[in-house]
Amino acid sequence: MQLFPIDPRKALGALLVALQFGCMLTLLAAPALRAGAIALPALLLLAASAALFFWTLMHNRLGNFNIRPIPKPFGTLVTSGPYRWIRHPMYSAVLLGAAAMACMAEPLPGWSVWGFLAVVLFVKALFEERWMRAQHALYATYCAHSKRFVPLIF
Repeated sequence: MQLFPIDPRKALGALLVALQFGCMLTLLAAPALRAGAIALPALLLLAASAALFFWTLMHNRLGNFNIRPIPKPFGTLVTSGPYRWIRHPMYSAVLLGAAAMACMAEPLPGWSVWGFLAVVLFVKALFEERWMRAQHALYATYCAHSKRFVPLIF
C-alpha cells in the first residue's frame, strides 16, 4: 500500500510542463534578449504569437483547459476560432514565441532549445489527444478535420 499514490498522468504532465518551462526560461536567458535588442523577424514572430494566444483565449476560456495535458473533468470540446484549423493553438503560440526568442539567441543553442521544446510539445500533444479521445466522444471526428499545430500542414 502506498501512502501517497502517484497518478501517472499527473506525473507525466508535470514532467512535460517542467521541460516546457525549462526550455522557455533557457531561451529567455539569451544575452540579446536581456539587452532588449529585438530584430524585426523576432518582433513579427512575437506579434503572431500574442495574436494567436489572445484569439485562442477568446474561444477557450480560462478554467476549461489545463497547462498539463490532462483534460479538465468537466471541460468542453472547443472547435471554434483557431481550434477550427488546429487542435493545439496554445502550443503553436508558444512555439512562435520561442522562435522569436531563438532568433535573438546564438543560433546553435537557440534553435536546439527550440527544437527540443517542439519535441516536448509534440509529445505533450500526443498524450493530450489520447486523453481527450477518452473523454470526448467527438474528439476523433474533430481530429480528422483539423491539424495539430499548423493549419492545412501539420
